[in-house]
Amino acid sequence: MAESWSFLDTFEPDFRPLVVIELAKGTKEETIQWFTDRIVDKKANGGAQLLVKPLVTENGNENIYLVGASHLRLLLGAETVGLVKECNDNSMRTFTYSSRKTFKDFADDNHNFLTVAECQYIIKHELENLRAKDEKMIPGYPQAKLYPGKSIVRRLLTSGILVQIFPLHDREELKKLRHSWYGRVKVGYQPLDEIRCYFGETIALYFGFLEYFTFALIPMAVIGIPYYVFAWEDYDKYVMFATFNLLWSTVILEVWKRICAIMTYRWGTLLMKRQFEEPRPGFHGALGINPVTGREEPVYSSIKRQIRIYLVSLPFVCLCLYFSLYVMMIYFDLEQWALDYHEENESNFSNLMLFVPSIIYAVVIEIMNRIYRYAAEFLTSWENHRLESSYQNHLILKVLVFNFLNCFASLFYIAFVLFDMKLLRQSLATLLITSQILNQFAESLLPYWLQKRHKKRMKKHMSSLKTDTDLSLVEQVNLEKEMGTYFGTFDDYLELFLQFGYVSLFSCVYPLAAVFAVLNNITEIYSDALKMCRVYKRPFAEPTANIGVWQLAFETMSVISVVTNCILIGMSPQVNALFPDSKMDLILTVALVEHLLLAIKFIMAFVIPDKPREIQIKLAKLEFESLEALKQQQMKLAAESLKE
Repeated sequence: MAESWSFLDTFEPDFRPLVVIELAKGTKEETIQWFTDRIVDKKANGGAQLLVKPLVTENGNENIYLVGASHLRLLLGAETVGLVKECNDNSMRTFTYSSRKTFKDFADDNHNFLTVAECQYIIKHELENLRAKDEKMIPGYPQAKLYPGKSIVRRLLTSGILVQIFPLHDREELKKLRHSWYGRVKVGYQPLDEIRCYFGETIALYFGFLEYFTFALIPMAVIGIPYYVFAWEDYDKYVMFATFNLLWSTVILEVWKRICAIMTYRWGTLLMKRQFEEPRPGFHGALGINPVTGREEPVYSSIKRQIRIYLVSLPFVCLCLYFSLYVMMIYFDLEQWALDYHEENESNFSNLMLFVPSIIYAVVIEIMNRIYRYAAEFLTSWENHRLESSYQNHLILKVLVFNFLNCFASLFYIAFVLFDMKLLRQSLATLLITSQILNQFAESLLPYWLQKRHKKRMKKHMSSLKTDTDLSLVEQVNLEKEMGTYFGTFDDYLELFLQFGYVSLFSCVYPLAAVFAVLNNITEIYSDALKMCRVYKRPFAEPTANIGVWQLAFETMSVISVVTNCILIGMSPQVNALFPDSKMDLILTVALVEHLLLAIKFIMAFVIPDKPREIQIKLAKLEFESLEALKQQQMKLAAESLKE
């Protein structure tokens, strides 16, 4: 017999704070009372049936609230969100409270059956699903309109009443994770299962991909070193290296799909059903009826959105691309100036000056990428996409197009317009190394230093206070609420995507690119781990089964790399010498080789299954059992109807 929500008692003798809610200072008392009542109210009455406790600060203000839940409430919430857990027979199944005894490590007194990240995800889900019933506005704020079915938390956020919601760090668990993750220098794998338990599947998958990509680069780096040392100018000797690179890029992406499937099956997210997407917080429009849910919600004309995309966003992106090309031409003027200066002086200083334009250009590229990112976010938000997935796809497309042109246009121009292989090697090396140094500084070292300064000031302030409240908890909440917010893995994947481009697009010209990529990624693993544990607030876990659109982005880059490497090899003097009489024969041969390599890539992608055979069998078995259970249920209902 399935348990109902009505039996659930909200009393919990040992309150465990999991999530922090920060309201704006000066929030009206009636608003706070209404909101907290809705959080603790029973599910049958439209509440979340969670536990709430105010955190009283030194000045007596109650704008910060701690949210927790009873063990029973979290188990029922796990069933609601569709968490998948391991059963006693080692299979993975969707958790249900009625069949809880069949799951591995379950016991009524085992509060560690659900990870803390899963508990916080459940609370976030329940808070976001608090919906208005018959209220027309937020009490105390008549301008903050509500309608039946509207998410209360989303309205509070867009109205500025709710400042932020974030999950608390678990100090003891975080200390253990830091020690096993980056507390000591070691050669080995990351504790991905522990990362997943603490931060969730999305972040664990990113670190898994970063680790896998780093190991996959090692063969390229090992092979690239002798090519760099012994065959610098002999481009015909790079044919084998470039061919290996192209096949390598296909194999590693296909093998990653299999590794990803194994990990996400073990974590349960490969089997999780996709949640129905709600309108994103920034979506606005006239009230209408959703034809799918039948609920009243904002409706915005798709024609208006398309007009904004094609008449405003697209021209703006094209203008930014033109500006990027204009800056690139200024860079080439600086390169010519440095070359002329070197020819006139020919000193050690003039030798160093040859690298200055590339370094300046690399810094300018990073600045332009970051400024454009803000503009792209503003434009994509202004386009008023209804779903978060649609918003993310349009944002990623804008950012990838600009970053690709901004980072690689100069290299394409040097290779296929100037035909200057020496300058191409120099520019590629300078852009790659400079961008890696800048990213390490901007993403990890600088935020860590700022956070450390803030922590010292906060500790000094808290030690001067005299309060009966649990000082360690007050200190922790005050520290964490001022920490930076981690906005997801977008920038991290983008950095790896651009690095993959530097390694694969011009591999036959600069084989050492893979070496620098490996060295960078080793430090990136440690710096990103430090960033997650010490710099940013703990992010909410987000279940995911793969790396999403980034898989397609990497595969597209590998296809482009086939074309660029084939053309570069075809341009080499050694290959040109094979066709002294007819350039058309050379072009046709290069095109034939390029099509052949692309065909091999696509055949390999088709031949290598995305999921291992073992996982395919387990998934098919679960699907069969689900269909059998549904058939049995239908037969039972039919038999009961015949008796009547």
